[in-house]
Amino acid sequence: MPTKAPGASRDNKVESGGPDWSGVYFGGHTGFGAGSLGPGTNPVLNQSVGLPPTVTGMIGGFQGGYNFQASDRWVLGAEADVTFVSPPDETRRIPAPFNTSLDVVGTVRGRIGYAFGPFLPYATGGLAWTRTNVDINGDDGSVLSKLGRWHAGWTAGAGVEMALGGPWTARVQYDYLDLASSTYRLDGAGLRDVSVRPRTQRFTLGLNYRLGDVASTLPRPPATVEMSPDWNIHGQTTFIAQGYPAIRSPYASSASLPGGGQVRETWTADAFLGVRLWDGGAFYFNPELAQGFGLNGTLGLAGFPNGEAQKGGAEFPKFRPQRYYLQQTFGLGGEQEDVADGPLQLAGRRDIDRVTVTVGRFAVGDFFDANAYAKDPRADFMNWAIWSSGAYDFPADLPGMTRGAVIELNRKDWAVRAGAFQVPREPNSDVLVFNGGGGGAVEFEERHSLFGQPGKVRIGAFINRGYTGAYRDAINLAQASPQTDINDAMTALRRNQNKYGFYGNIEQALTADLGLFARASWNDGRTEILSFTDIDRSISGGFSLKGSAWGRPADTIGVGAAVNGLSSAHRNFLAAGGTGLLIGDGRLRYGHESIVEAYYALRVNGWSTVTFDYQFVANPAYNADRGPASILSLRAHAEF
Repeated sequence: MPTKAPGASRDNKVESGGPDWSGVYFGGHTGFGAGSLGPGTNPVLNQSVGLPPTVTGMIGGFQGGYNFQASDRWVLGAEADVTFVSPPDETRRIPAPFNTSLDVVGTVRGRIGYAFGPFLPYATGGLAWTRTNVDINGDDGSVLSKLGRWHAGWTAGAGVEMALGGPWTARVQYDYLDLASSTYRLDGAGLRDVSVRPRTQRFTLGLNYRLGDVASTLPRPPATVEMSPDWNIHGQTTFIAQGYPAIRSPYASSASLPGGGQVRETWTADAFLGVRLWDGGAFYFNPELAQGFGLNGTLGLAGFPNGEAQKGGAEFPKFRPQRYYLQQTFGLGGEQEDVADGPLQLAGRRDIDRVTVTVGRFAVGDFFDANAYAKDPRADFMNWAIWSSGAYDFPADLPGMTRGAVIELNRKDWAVRAGAFQVPREPNSDVLVFNGGGGGAVEFEERHSLFGQPGKVRIGAFINRGYTGAYRDAINLAQASPQTDINDAMTALRRNQNKYGFYGNIEQALTADLGLFARASWNDGRTEILSFTDIDRSISGGFSLKGSAWGRPADTIGVGAAVNGLSSAHRNFLAAGGTGLLIGDGRLRYGHESIVEAYYALRVNGWSTVTFDYQFVANPAYNADRGPASILSLRAHAEF
């Protein structure tokens, strides 16, 4: 039978290799912004990671939209986005009666572009909006009150988007945003009125994922005929709601767990990008948005119940480039192993005998004190004293990251790793330094099989040199000068001092579904805790059980317990009215802080889990006069 000649349909155009950008997409972006909030506004400058701090600093957020491509390669589209700013750069804050700041910026824009094979240059413009704040400050710099306003305006910009293959595209974009002025009346605080007019610029890099079958028709650059194994992207989001009823509280301070009970929530969203640079070399990048607060602003418990709670919580999401590091693996030959694709891990093969060097920004826990059953508060136990060695005061800024280097020698049955890290400038500081200090750690890991089931033993030692005070020195100064507050005495006595300690960590599978874990840790307890939490001695342990026995093999039950303690000097400091990183009731009748945690993680589908968690805390913050506290949590976690 005769056949009809193919027409110039969109499908045939796609099949012949022509571009088609039509479809719905969503994605994320990160970058850098700058601008002004108007004269005389005393703007807060935000962190910029090596670049000058600005009113936005580093930025990140989400976008989504729709494109339609005409037959002549013109592409029309509409897009909406929301962008969040970085936390304040406190080193650049100038004392002032008030400060202004940005919380969030959004746009709704049209796009017009012309497709050149895998490339789409475009212009964009439309409506913009933002929220600003004015903080009224006290004489000591604390925020007395906060005022907020929404602004509307316009935006214009341009960019270039490129198809990476399959549903993925990448883009570079510049935008200028001009927002309307709004006047804050500050006469109630005895200050002059201030007019805030945000005008900002942003330069962003973004990734988009196209939905539907049309996504696969996007052209690919000639060098990427198939999806490249040399890069990957993963993501996660975790929401935790946590609360407790009223507890016994005969006395309290601002650092005490509130006696009337409380409910708080936290939310994080992360992307994990990896790029293979050369043989054995890779670069990893983990931008994160974080919002919410731990109970009482992450104060009141040494074994804090929410591992997602950061010490620098925020009402609106804040953007941080949490991890960015180079990693080089040197194979030593011999037997090889497969490496699965995953977050911060590129798929491939590598020598079992190898040396790996990592340099950049990361969490110490990414490489040290690991455990298969108790390590990830997004998936297993939430309590700080159970998913980590509580007395290991690992160097970290407020969200738990540091910068430094790690080297690891791996063999089939053992590994040894060592690291050097920056430490906070002072206790609980968000500024990391090497000046006069630094942190170091070394860990030995042994792997074995017990009755045919795998197990590991890890033993580590650490030392930090940071700008801290000694407990006994502060107590002696306060006793010698009764008019001196003990916390002021501690601040006055700070100097570069060492803190050292040890930890041990065991994991052992008993069956394919049941595993046990245990940890013990100790530090010298002489000087202030620098980074983590107020624990000088800790033991913990428990088990994790998969749900195969009741037909739910992807579900998990976990039960764990921890007992935390303090050195005598540390407890005497708290009893005299001292305040630590997370705790301090003004006085203290000492008792060990004892914690029991149980959770059920219900796997909803292949990419999401809902967890129900209960924690019982006796003697919260080591105070036998307080509590106990029963803490209930609901965790929702999704990943791709």
